[in-house]
Amino acid sequence: MANTLVYSGKTKDVFALDNGNYLLKFKDDCTGKDGKFDPGENSIGLTIEGVGDVNLRMSIYFFEKINAAGIRTHFVSADLDNTTMEVLPAKVFGHGLEVICRNKAVGSFFRRYGEYIEAGTDLPSYVETTFKNDALGDPLVTKDGLVCLGIMTEQQYEDIKNMTKQITKIVADDLLEKGLVLYDIKFEYGYDADGNVMLIDEIASGNMRVYKNGEYIEPMELSKLFFE
Repeated sequence: MANTLVYSGKTKDVFALDNGNYLLKFKDDCTGKDGKFDPGENSIGLTIEGVGDVNLRMSIYFFEKINAAGIRTHFVSADLDNTTMEVLPAKVFGHGLEVICRNKAVGSFFRRYGEYIEAGTDLPSYVETTFKNDALGDPLVTKDGLVCLGIMTEQQYEDIKNMTKQITKIVADDLLEKGLVLYDIKFEYGYDADGNVMLIDEIASGNMRVYKNGEYIEPMELSKLFFE
């Protein structure tokens, strides 16, 4: 069976399968700058041997948990030997949308709203959405904006918000058992032919901000701690 390359991304390649599903091939390439890993950067900065494998392992772990909780995802199966994951087809919202869930006031949230809140203050799993647009700095967009631009329906937004809170709790509770505290996490969603929302992409250490004993844990270190 010949897989057809349909897209080559920064950290994954996407292949079309004969059965109508897609295959994600995880790479060892990482976003960063000046040879330093940074999940917030928009270009490939370095290659770390084994990062594709550990990102896939963490994604499998959480996707299986989330599916078991009855929350819809694109995950079908995975092949660790080939660092690949089979996924259901899904359309992205607009040209790509990132959904962030924040349990603590840090990062860009604190930079924006620091005059109203102390750094590190607990947040009630606050959900925000940003367009994936490097040139515009990933601008924030509200529910009303998404609906009025025709990017999603009100129901799809509510589904995303509710799913995000549920998934964040699953991840946070799991990390807490390991003595790790989730401050915030980034997700991507798509929808199937019937408009049903599903979690897509990956759930890896580079998409979350995690602390241990008040100290920030770098993504590669987090991956090691997670699988100890």
